[in-house]
Amino acid sequence: MQAISRLATAFGLAVAVALVTASPASAGVAQPAQVSTDPADVTPDVDDGAVYKVLQVGDTLYAGGFFSSVTKGATVARRNLFSFDVTTGAVHAFAPKVDGVVWALASDGTSLYVGGDFTAVNGVARRGLAKLDLTTGAVDRNFDAHLDGKVRDAVFSGGRLIIGGTFAKRLQAVDPATGADTGYVDLGISGSVDPGAGPTKIQRFAVDPAGTRLVAVGNFTTVSGQPRWRAFVADLGPSSAAVDAWNYPPLAQPCSSERIDYVRDVDFSPDGTYFVMVSTGFVPLPGQLGTAICDAAARFETAVPNPTQPTWINYTGGDTLHSVVVTGAAVYVQGHNRWLNNPLGADSAGPGAVPREGIGAIDPNTGLATDWNPGKGRGVGGMDLLATPQGLWVPSDTEHIGGETHKRIAFFPL
Repeated sequence: MQAISRLATAFGLAVAVALVTASPASAGVAQPAQVSTDPADVTPDVDDGAVYKVLQVGDTLYAGGFFSSVTKGATVARRNLFSFDVTTGAVHAFAPKVDGVVWALASDGTSLYVGGDFTAVNGVARRGLAKLDLTTGAVDRNFDAHLDGKVRDAVFSGGRLIIGGTFAKRLQAVDPATGADTGYVDLGISGSVDPGAGPTKIQRFAVDPAGTRLVAVGNFTTVSGQPRWRAFVADLGPSSAAVDAWNYPPLAQPCSSERIDYVRDVDFSPDGTYFVMVSTGFVPLPGQLGTAICDAAARFETAVPNPTQPTWINYTGGDTLHSVVVTGAAVYVQGHNRWLNNPLGADSAGPGAVPREGIGAIDPNTGLATDWNPGKGRGVGGMDLLATPQGLWVPSDTEHIGGETHKRIAFFPL
């Protein structure tokens, strides 16, 4: 159903719509309520750099990014990847040495797949993607994808390991045992939104819990010979993936910033009926308000193949949102935002804006900010959020959240 959006008013309304039924959310993890605003006390501190990605496997949380040491009582060296117990915060002996930034983590429950900007792990040459033992961190030497670029995201779904990044195919499925391209994904992703936008790439992608659809965002203009600027949906069939009819032509428009590659992250609802994307780009150009996704979060219905506008848009008023996760009770967003509900702001608080520093939550049905407002250091902005049945993990590049000191990783329990 195509909803009707409306401009914000002085009473705090974001550009939003109301014609949406209540439904749950985060890639299969629906939560019954918003999480606490009081972060748990047990998490370790990451002493420098930033945590860009987290993944929970059983009682262990894996964290990747760009850092050199971690402290929980004692300080230990950890090079861009470490793990710890989610209950006690105790840092595990797992200590692989990754020689570059870690952006992606995925697991089949028996191994850890690590993606990023690196060229070697534990001295073993592996460009962009490696398979590690979950406990020891040892490199599986039988797995080598032989990539020619970086990996920015990875998902293990339906027995397939799907990766996205700057390598030749930009999106591909690799054999979980050998790393060889299975040929399942062959979408012909090409083009650049502008000569200054950098390499063609998949920035982030999400797979619905049923494993039948994938939505990807990044820097590209064509998928399988069809125009798809900055975002596309793919249907995941039994033997191959194919580009879906979903297309949102306003994504071909720039925002007012020179940051032309502006869509940053995306997440499906757990029933797969909608997804939410977040962006940078500063504010919309004249006439674009309500359709342009610029420094904003926007909801789309999966079943509407050619929307003329999102179901709702919530604008920050000129601050980047880097990450999003949907939980049913809320759509959590993180970046270096200062406000939400701020469509008329331009690096300022416009009519109706509400303060939401570094992190916030949006009602998935109305598109308006909820009352959840722990606050955190803004920094560049956190690049990931992870919802679990127990709560919300918040990796970032800052040290203060919820009025407490939690260096670069925090957890809000339900």
